[in-house]
Amino acid sequence: PSQVSDGPHAGPSGIPLPVTRLSKILDGIVVWIGEASAWIWTALMLLIVYQVVQRYVFGLGSIKMEEMQWHLYGIGFMLAIPFAEVRERHVRIDVLAEHWPIRRRLWIEAFGLLIFLLPFSLFALVQAWPYMTHSFTANEISSAPDGLPYRGVLKAFIVVTFALLTMAAISRLSRVIAALRMKN
Repeated sequence: PSQVSDGPHAGPSGIPLPVTRLSKILDGIVVWIGEASAWIWTALMLLIVYQVVQRYVFGLGSIKMEEMQWHLYGIGFMLAIPFAEVRERHVRIDVLAEHWPIRRRLWIEAFGLLIFLLPFSLFALVQAWPYMTHSFTANEISSAPDGLPYRGVLKAFIVVTFALLTMAAISRLSRVIAALRMKN
């Protein structure tokens, strides 16, 4: 469905939510990073093709190339999570809720954001920070012979992912609150 600029927009969830100033900013950041990171999948595909040709045509293998594939896949997947939240492309099972009044669905959405998504993403962010910083300070490298160095860079994407997911949750909550205010 196309978005109407002067009123609420119902995404795939079926819940019409207005755009707020805060959601414009936060969603803009998350979507920009999500769309920019889509190129990771092209790089990953090219790397896999290169690795296959090296292995089966020239008989050469590379642990670095295999680890790079895992890293690109992990980064691409992690950066897609907050993007999916903003674009409502995540799994939703609204078998019962789809028949409820919009106001009740908005309260359930607010409850889910405040009780589940925000605390989870903030907890993960707080837990991931020392995990990442330890990796950088220890100059962590792959345990595989000839593996990749700079393991902290990969772990930094865990922090980035949960920071972006927190932003996406705050953005959606601002939209839910605005919709609840409109319904009064």
